[in-house]
Amino acid sequence: MFLKELRQTLCLVRNVTIKHSHHFTNLPTIVLAEPDNFRYPLPMLNYSEFGEKDRPPVIIVHGLYGSGRNWGVIAKRLSDSFRVYTVDQRNHGLSPRTTTHSYPEMAADLADLIAHLGGPVQLVGHSMGGKAVMTLALTQPELVSRMVIADIAPVAYTHSQLPYIHAMRAVDLSRVARRSDAEAQLAALGVETALCSFFTQSLDIQEKRWRLNLDTLERDMDKIMGFPEITSQYDGATLFLSGANSDYVQSGQRDTIKGFFPNAHFAKLKDAGHWLHADQPRAFEAALRNFLAVPQG
Repeated sequence: MFLKELRQTLCLVRNVTIKHSHHFTNLPTIVLAEPDNFRYPLPMLNYSEFGEKDRPPVIIVHGLYGSGRNWGVIAKRLSDSFRVYTVDQRNHGLSPRTTTHSYPEMAADLADLIAHLGGPVQLVGHSMGGKAVMTLALTQPELVSRMVIADIAPVAYTHSQLPYIHAMRAVDLSRVARRSDAEAQLAALGVETALCSFFTQSLDIQEKRWRLNLDTLERDMDKIMGFPEITSQYDGATLFLSGANSDYVQSGQRDTIKGFFPNAHFAKLKDAGHWLHADQPRAFEAALRNFLAVPQG
């Protein structure tokens, strides 16, 4: 209650904003803003750090219904060679809740984070996160030294992710004491086992709530499934890494991809679907290491 009242009070003052420390998300830091350039920015995206600070920075950006914690194991393994940051995108995890959810906004969120960390950086984006990373590279290429796009293309998709929102809303959280309780309810609603486990990683058991802004995600699902109209190109090295068993990236889309990313390379992971980093984690990690470790010229 104290923090809410403090935020409401300070937001009435023209040259004060509040940002959250990524280490102490409940403690606000008061930041003086330049009066002539004042705006009311979102608090910075929540993120975690792995590895020594003098190593090459890599930011991993999760997909729809995910969070940075989904990538913790891979981040820790990569941290022997890189400084790895895993983020929660807006309306996911511990990052800010907003009333809109578009790729230009997600790209701007990443740009603010990179400005804070110091750029340019290498980025890895999966699914929705891949579209956010591509949008950033196309609109602010100076922030992106190279990128890996995991199982997504810069195109609009026609299938819907709304049934999963309906399933999560249908879970009776009053009867959930552990993740397995929620997984059982999701399974009874027809959600496949692997996705039950994935979704419940975004469940706050103690607070009896989803760490997802389901209302905004539902309202802007068309934007999430689409891709913004952009005419620019990104000339940096880009790896489109796909699951061999997934149909998200098809050979017929390569001309479209090359139109945006003329220096694009393509690879597929055997025995992997859309969640290729979960299906084949070691092969996924090896592909990242091989691509990200290549000297940049």
